[in-house]
Amino acid sequence: MKKLISVTVLSTLLLGCQQVSTTDSGVTNINRKQSMSMLLSEQEVDKMALQSYQETLSKAQSKGTLNSNKQMTARVRGIANRIIPQASVFRGDASKWDWEVNVETSPELNAYCMAGGKIMFYSGIIEKLKLTDDEIAQIMGHEISHALREHSRERMSSAYNKQLAMQGLSILTGGKYDGYMGMADQLVQVGYFLPNSREHESEADTMGLELAARAGYKPEAAVSLWQKMAAASQGQPAEFLSTHPSNQTRIQDLQAKIPAVQGLYDVALRKYPAKKAN
Repeated sequence: MKKLISVTVLSTLLLGCQQVSTTDSGVTNINRKQSMSMLLSEQEVDKMALQSYQETLSKAQSKGTLNSNKQMTARVRGIANRIIPQASVFRGDASKWDWEVNVETSPELNAYCMAGGKIMFYSGIIEKLKLTDDEIAQIMGHEISHALREHSRERMSSAYNKQLAMQGLSILTGGKYDGYMGMADQLVQVGYFLPNSREHESEADTMGLELAARAGYKPEAAVSLWQKMAAASQGQPAEFLSTHPSNQTRIQDLQAKIPAVQGLYDVALRKYPAKKAN
């Protein structure tokens, strides 16, 4: 009987996984197939993200650090207002997301965009690196790309499927491996607070470069941004860079991709003629 149940559980695991590409490819040709659990929907992940984001906002507000720098907040939101409309190139439904952009006064060199368009910048990354608008746009494009590609859901799906597999193994072994069963409670941790993979980082770099170019921000700023990040981290990966420092290989990869988006940037400049040079 236990074996029959375990076969059912493992069959559910296999049937509950689908290979999809969450975005259109754009001119930078991002089209990798992603493994997503059908038992962990986009809507469920959005709810997790919203709850976590609201908790972050509440804590920052109680400390008096949420959007306390009005000028910086206006600056970041102004850049977002140009980049967010470009997201529909990769995902038509992104125009319906409930986007939100906030800035917390904190020394952290960090920024993120959660599922559903919940963006947070920390003042430290802007002030310590003396970022130009073009460089802020590169960070924003990078982080929005993580959300568009549903990288958090992809990582959660992997963790969730492993949990289901452990459930089947637990049934077969009479509970010998029940110590692994708490993984479901860690999905948010896996999705948002553990490092991204090299593959996810590369996709976010590439899509972010295109998003920023379409919004009229200099593609070359991607290179200067990672150079600043590398210098600031002194050879060690800053939190924003996850496990991968902005080394020369990453910079070279971005330089190689600039020609693909240069035409988009040139066209965008006609729409934003008042854009100041940085």
